[in-house]
Amino acid sequence: MASRRPRLQRPVPVAVLVATTLSLGLGVAALPSAQGTPHERAAVGQRVARAPAPHAKGQSGKAFYDSRQPDSSARVAMLAGRAARASSRPRTELLRRSLGRQAVVDMDGMTRTPRLVARLDGFLTGPSRRSAEQVALGFVRRHLSALGLSRADLRTLSLRRDYVDITGTHHLSWTQSVDGIPVFSNGLQAAVTGSGRLLMLGGSPISGLTAPPVGAQSKVASAVSAIARARVSVGEGGTAGPRDTAERVLFSSGSRTLPAWQTITMSAPRPMLSVVEATDGRILYRQDLTDDAHPVRSIRRGHLATSRPIPSTGLAFRYFPRHKPGGRALHINFTKLGWLPRHAVVLRGNNSHAYADTNDDDAVSSNEEIPAKSPHSWAYRLKPFQLQHVSFCGHPYPCSWNPGKPFSWRVNRNQDATQVFFFVNSWHDHLRAAPIGFTEAAGNFQRVNRTGKGRGGDAVQTQTDDGANTDHGLPDGEHIDNANMATPPDGRPPRMQMYLQHAPHTAYPGGDPFSPTNVGDEADTVYHEYTHGLSDRLVVDATGRTTLGPVQAGAMGEAWSDWYAMDYLVKRHLQRDRPRSGDVVLFRYDGAGVALDRTEPLDCAVGAKARRCSGGRTGHRGGYTYADYGSVFGFPEVHSDGEIWAQTLWDLRRRLGSTTTEMLVTRAMELSPADPSFLDERNAILLADLSVYGGRHRHAIWQVFARRGMGYFAGSLGGDDTSPGASFAMPPKGSRTGGITGIVTDRRTGRPVKGAVVSLAFEGSPFVTNPSTRTGVRGHYSIGPVPVGRYPKLTVFKRGYELATGAVRVRTGSNVHDVSLRHD
Repeated sequence: MASRRPRLQRPVPVAVLVATTLSLGLGVAALPSAQGTPHERAAVGQRVARAPAPHAKGQSGKAFYDSRQPDSSARVAMLAGRAARASSRPRTELLRRSLGRQAVVDMDGMTRTPRLVARLDGFLTGPSRRSAEQVALGFVRRHLSALGLSRADLRTLSLRRDYVDITGTHHLSWTQSVDGIPVFSNGLQAAVTGSGRLLMLGGSPISGLTAPPVGAQSKVASAVSAIARARVSVGEGGTAGPRDTAERVLFSSGSRTLPAWQTITMSAPRPMLSVVEATDGRILYRQDLTDDAHPVRSIRRGHLATSRPIPSTGLAFRYFPRHKPGGRALHINFTKLGWLPRHAVVLRGNNSHAYADTNDDDAVSSNEEIPAKSPHSWAYRLKPFQLQHVSFCGHPYPCSWNPGKPFSWRVNRNQDATQVFFFVNSWHDHLRAAPIGFTEAAGNFQRVNRTGKGRGGDAVQTQTDDGANTDHGLPDGEHIDNANMATPPDGRPPRMQMYLQHAPHTAYPGGDPFSPTNVGDEADTVYHEYTHGLSDRLVVDATGRTTLGPVQAGAMGEAWSDWYAMDYLVKRHLQRDRPRSGDVVLFRYDGAGVALDRTEPLDCAVGAKARRCSGGRTGHRGGYTYADYGSVFGFPEVHSDGEIWAQTLWDLRRRLGSTTTEMLVTRAMELSPADPSFLDERNAILLADLSVYGGRHRHAIWQVFARRGMGYFAGSLGGDDTSPGASFAMPPKGSRTGGITGIVTDRRTGRPVKGAVVSLAFEGSPFVTNPSTRTGVRGHYSIGPVPVGRYPKLTVFKRGYELATGAVRVRTGSNVHDVSLRHD
């Protein structure tokens, strides 16, 4: 979903509306219309709120869409009320109290079942010698009514996956089905440690699941017609491609279950996962699967006759050309590393198939394969271009093509494909190894899974010089300054695309500030894009579908991709990270455009005075905090907002070291609830520390997050909240509590407002997550008890009025907080 780089010119912010999240209640979600940047077009409607971009590949202007999100104040109030009632059930409250002061019992406002149940200071159960499945289901059976479930619901569950991560923790997923037809998205998820302790439970399972009534004639009766509907809905041709698939599913909106088709259109220019209602063909759900970023010869077949097996080799940089260090081409034995078989004739191994998709038809023809320069050797060297009026070329780094000359990209076509093949395979091996452990069982990308874990058949389809010949020997406007990664669920191959940089026939740097290079020649671009595949395979629902939504989760997706790439380059001493802030800069091979890639380096500390730590548009210098969310660019945007998360993780890295932080961040992804907020992921990191290190780093983790505004009283009304509340407080040592009461009135008439939704953004424990209520006939409301402290965000909403948001301080006893609403 999202991309490597933000747009150069400031996009026009789109409308902001109020929506409930899949958690308790009210959230403020920015629904994007389209995306794009001269370096990375963000997925359509997936992660970036911005105006349509002129060069965004395959865009139709169709936003991320989920029909379950509310479209009226009445529905907002209904979902918030259901969530509050579910959280306040006597048995649910009893369960929460039994789990102690650091319990998290987060009920889903749609299903009224657990989104997440966990303890930040311990496990849900003690050690056990029973199987992980028995441990998890045993807990569920003991607390059925507290979890909003019944014994009949257990019969709808089928264990889909039980994979064991590198620490020995089992990650289990149960899907739900009726009459053999699976439910889309919802199910049961759990994590059980190697010692048999239940760490967390969630997944928002559906209670009382029944098959939809048979009656109305289906307008979408076949997989082919479902795929056609899905493609047409985003402006694509209705003809199914060879990699498009469809399967029957049941789609639950909480109140009813609909027969539907889940489609994945990997053959489309913009791969999408869609859910199409079978009865009338409506689109119920749409998610872009692409994370955007930013020469031609026949294959020489046959091999050299010899008595010795000849390994397949190639030349590659470790970082990017002429960078010191990492900019000298090295001879790499691809066979010894397990990336290519001996006697290979094209760049097709178990982890990647690299070829130059210059016509961008997403299919490989013989003249797009990359032949060996000599038998089984891809020893291609970069041939620099010296271009008039382009000071960048050779000062300090080389240009690799001429944007004013058709087909000039052919000179370095084979070199670039070889380079990208090296980066993709290197990154595959880095992510697979400890402490990250993106293994076959976890859903990594391999043609053959030799351990028998996970699903094979999904080596990365690596397309270099993508679209270079879409405009008479030059790239057209949709195939420039970009890179992307489209990631379907495990078992289906992802697609990586690397573009040329600098728009043809434009001035440098004024017309297009990015240097005339190939993005595939820089490690951080390739590593960034590949890491979107990591997060999209680890932050998933019970069915294995990514749940990274378009706001805070999308920002973390960008941040993770930045962080893992730079963590690796610093660890390998290819990138400096001196004590003074401002060293860790991404995309340095971009020339004059480098300052536009991200607003600050990853290592800008809070309050840093380094020149590069400029503060974006926040009005302050030096490092970002949660209080800056939506302000780094002046409006919510996943790349800029992602810098908050990336800098926080860099602080954590400096505090705990690279190895420990890699372990915690990766394990936290596996423990994430659906569409996580920054605070959800903070809690997941605390859970990961508990699971792996026995909570050894708990205090340090809280200190790092509190300094970045994600302290104990910070609040976010779900992952789609574009204006979360920041808190710099550590968890309180005492247990004092208080309540909030007040009256909501009409500012113009002074009369009480009935039915307004009042929500306190608070994800601390052991109290109700984001407690929410509605005003009565006299406009009165009451929330609590909650811990004593200052809460930065209490919201009041009713249709026809402006959303009211403000801070509230809670002291022991009852605290009065009246609110007057202004008509919109």
